[in-house]
Amino acid sequence: MQPVAVVRSAFKEKFGIPRQPGLANSIVSTIELLPEFSSADAVRGLEQCSHIWLVFVFSECVDKGWSPLVRPPRLGGNKKLGVFATRSPFRPNPVGLSPVKLEAVRIEGNKVSLDVRGADLLDGTPILDIKPYLPYSDVISDAEFSVADQIKKLDLPVVYSDAALEICRQYTERTGEKLDEQISEILSCDPRPAYKKKDPDRVYGVKLHNLDIRWKITDNQIYIESIAYLESSAKP
Repeated sequence: MQPVAVVRSAFKEKFGIPRQPGLANSIVSTIELLPEFSSADAVRGLEQCSHIWLVFVFSECVDKGWSPLVRPPRLGGNKKLGVFATRSPFRPNPVGLSPVKLEAVRIEGNKVSLDVRGADLLDGTPILDIKPYLPYSDVISDAEFSVADQIKKLDLPVVYSDAALEICRQYTERTGEKLDEQISEILSCDPRPAYKKKDPDRVYGVKLHNLDIRWKITDNQIYIESIAYLESSAKP
């Protein structure tokens, strides 16, 4: 198989990406079709879809190997399940599947791209295939999986230091990105490793867009300590 497209995403590293699709819908990603597949004919009719499936490669895990048993973060990192009973990226064939909301099909000369919401994909992720989401068959109303029967999010206020709040305001004003909403969606999913959640003073970092966001989670709040531009990037 060969990739047909590549993802352009706000997520610049694996840490902090929501572990499932549809949990950060305020972030728009772009699927850029590669030149040999970038044809208006190839996406004809796709604009009629509200959602699409993305079949992709866990490119950062290709050479990391796999194990028959994994420790899903949802189970606190203490219990093991078979790899085929999880969505671990460390698989015999590191392939993933995500449903995303299709915002726009853009055709500019010989360049074709798709704007999508809810993608849980690292910037640069190779896309193997794009398929329409079919509501009459892809929604299984009586489906069950007791291990993950509902979304678990932190119900905590997001509090900013004065300096972080000012950078957030400036960034939103310059780019139009709803940065505070994006930060809230990402951190309410609690990306911390399970075995480190008992340390409320530990400060973590997430790279989003061209920003380095430093934060910690206590019993009563998500605290944004600082927001700084990455050294390799310029201010918008």
